[in-house]
Amino acid sequence: MKKALVLARREMAGYFFSPLAYVIGAGFLAFSAVVFFYGLRMLGIPAIFAGGNEASLRPLFEAMALGMIVAAPLLTMRLVSDEYRSGTIETLMTAPITDTEVIAGKFLGVMGFYVVLLACTGLFLALLAAYGEIDVGVAVTGYLGMLLLGAAYISVGLFTSTMTRYQLVAAIVGIGILAVFVTLMYMLVSYAPAPVDYIASRLNAMTYFKDFSRGMLDTRGVIYFVSATALLLFLSVKTLESKRWR
Repeated sequence: MKKALVLARREMAGYFFSPLAYVIGAGFLAFSAVVFFYGLRMLGIPAIFAGGNEASLRPLFEAMALGMIVAAPLLTMRLVSDEYRSGTIETLMTAPITDTEVIAGKFLGVMGFYVVLLACTGLFLALLAAYGEIDVGVAVTGYLGMLLLGAAYISVGLFTSTMTRYQLVAAIVGIGILAVFVTLMYMLVSYAPAPVDYIASRLNAMTYFKDFSRGMLDTRGVIYFVSATALLLFLSVKTLESKRWR
């Protein structure tokens, strides 16, 4: 685990020296700010920081969760793909570090950058607290939900990054997978007959995340996100192992 932490520190430091990471982070924060101040009418998300609207954090959390569908694959697309492209994967595979430690280190590295990104959204909470009262319980469970959802989404992006040497392909596939498990499942819940609608609701990540955004700590949501993260990291390790023996 010590080697994984060393790799995680290296990966996290790389994000803070990457112009692309700043662009992606700025885009995510800008999207969150637009929702915070103006809302998102096409998705029925009201503005939070506006007169006459309820000072609820739920719309902000749900908007950030939607933003992560694009942000997570973009943040992770280079993690392993770039190693393939540059040829440094050979050096990494011959180093005294296991495939599990490689995946764990890269996952923890991007999670560290993601936590910093989430911390920046604390400015929205400060603005709400300055002009009114915020529900601390909702804020805590909402951010816990964002951490769990972010870990699951990042593990999807990491998995797709192990599949190809092309970063753009990894990002597109990752976005596609997340879109299926959010937007497509949402459509099936709304329009598909039983029992398809029930199955889709159980597979839809937003079904569980909305409980967190409401201030509800549901163990089913924790199990869903932790299990999804563990499964995708396991698949990432196996994919990397298969590359080793080719």
